[in-house]
Amino acid sequence: MFTIEHDFDATVVTLVDEGDAPLGEDVIVQAFEECVTVTQFDARLDRDVTITLSMAQLRDLRAALNLPEGVYRLRRVGE
Repeated sequence: MFTIEHDFDATVVTLVDEGDAPLGEDVIVQAFEECVTVTQFDARLDRDVTITLSMAQLRDLRAALNLPEGVYRLRRVGE
């Protein structure tokens, strides 16, 4: 299950794990104009942990999810 909310400066997607136990903590993805953050509560540290992806990293991640194992570099059309 997931929710989508449009805030003033970001789109916020919350991913809720509804599978079999053990369930993972909710994942919150915030898309800003210049970056995307991914946040999840870490029970071992007793705090939220956040990573920030640049738009280029997000583009590469999106491409990587549909490719076989290997090393790649995306090129823009015309390069």
